[in-house]
Amino acid sequence: MGGGSDAAETTSLSCLRCGKPANLQCPKCVELKLPREGASFCSQDCFKATWSSHKSVHVKAKLSSLEQNSELGRNEGWLYCLRRGQDRFPKLPYFDWTGTLRPYPISPYRVVPANIEKPDWAIDGIPKIEPNSEWQHAVEIKTPDQIQKMRETCRIAREVLDAAARVVRPGITTDEIDRVVHEATIAAGGYPSPLNYHFFPKSCCTSVNEVICHGIPDARKLEDGDIVNVDVTVYYKGVHGDLNETFFVGNVDESSRQLVQCTYECLEKAISIVKPGVRFREVGEVINRHATMAGLSVVKSYCGHGIGELFHCAPNIPHYARNKAVGVMKVGQTFTIEPMINTGVWRDRMWPDGWTAVTADGKRSAQFEHTLLVTETGVEVLTARVSSSPNVFPWLNA
Repeated sequence: MGGGSDAAETTSLSCLRCGKPANLQCPKCVELKLPREGASFCSQDCFKATWSSHKSVHVKAKLSSLEQNSELGRNEGWLYCLRRGQDRFPKLPYFDWTGTLRPYPISPYRVVPANIEKPDWAIDGIPKIEPNSEWQHAVEIKTPDQIQKMRETCRIAREVLDAAARVVRPGITTDEIDRVVHEATIAAGGYPSPLNYHFFPKSCCTSVNEVICHGIPDARKLEDGDIVNVDVTVYYKGVHGDLNETFFVGNVDESSRQLVQCTYECLEKAISIVKPGVRFREVGEVINRHATMAGLSVVKSYCGHGIGELFHCAPNIPHYARNKAVGVMKVGQTFTIEPMINTGVWRDRMWPDGWTAVTADGKRSAQFEHTLLVTETGVEVLTARVSSSPNVFPWLNA
C-alpha cells in the first residue's frame, strides 16, 4: 500500500477501518481511480485487517468498467460469467483453466420482498458492521436469546438445503438450484445471506467437481457423474445459520464416492471433539489425520469461522494440521467447521470472476459444513440433519 499523492489533502479523510485521520491510500483503488473516501487508511495494519473485505470493491469497479464498454446489458447478469469459455469469445482474457468446468451465463439478481429483514450489504453489496466489529478479534459468547434465534435460523437453513438436495439430478442447472434455495428462504421469512455479500450475485454457492468453494450458480446443466456442493446461509431474526453438503449427480465413480464420504467423516470426527477447553487448532489435526490416511489432501486457503449476528467473525478454524489457530472453545460460542478435501493437491486457483476457487490440478474437491454451539457437555449441531432430510448419503444407511 502506498501513500496518496497529496498528503495535505488526504489527512482530512477518515480510516475505512477505525475512523482515525487517514493519509494512506489503497494503491489498487488509486489505480482504478476510485473515490478516496472508500480507500483511505491510517496505517498498514488497518489496511491489512480490512483487505479481505475491501478487495471486493476492486472486483465491482472492474466489472462496472467492463459493462460500460460492452454491448451486453447489465440485465443479462454478471459480465464475466456471460462467457462460456475462450473458444466462443476470443476477447476473453486468457486463463489457464485447471479442469474441464467453464463459466456459463448467469441470470439477474433475484428479488427479495420489502418485508424481509435484510443484512446491511443487501442494497449496496458492502458489509458495514462486520469488518469493524470487536468480534473479529475476540470470540463472542452468545446470550440465551441469541442462541435460541440461532437454533431457529439454523433449522430454516437446514430445511432450505434439504429442499435443494431434493432437486439435484442430471439435467438441472445450478441456477435452478439457486432459485429453489432463494424461494425456500424467502418463504420461511429469511434472507439468503450470500446474496450481494461483497457483490456475490446469487443466493447460494454451488461448487461442481473441481470447484472447492464459492462457485456461482449458472446455466450449466449438471451431468451424470458430477458432484456438487450446495452452500446455504440464511439470515433470520438478526442472525445467520450456515451449512453445506456435497451431493452425487446420477451415477458417480468410486473415487468421487470415496472423496465425498471421507469429507463427511472428516467433519463428523471434528465435531466429535468439540467441547469446552479444546483448542481450536485441534480441529485441523483431526481432519488432516483422517484425510491423509485416505490419500486425500486438505485445503489450507479457507477455514471455518465464527457466526451469529455477523456472517463471518472470530474464531478462524483451519482444517489442516500444525495450524496456528489461537484460543480454546468455551460454552456459548458458535462457529462453523467446513473441511474442503481434495483428491489431488491441496492448492487452489481463483477464476477471473474473483469468487470461484478451484483445485490447482483440476481434480475433484468435496466439502461439508455445520454451524455448531459449544455446550457445557460438548456440542450442539445447530444445522443437524432432521427426520425429514432426504436420504442421499448411502453410508448413513449402513
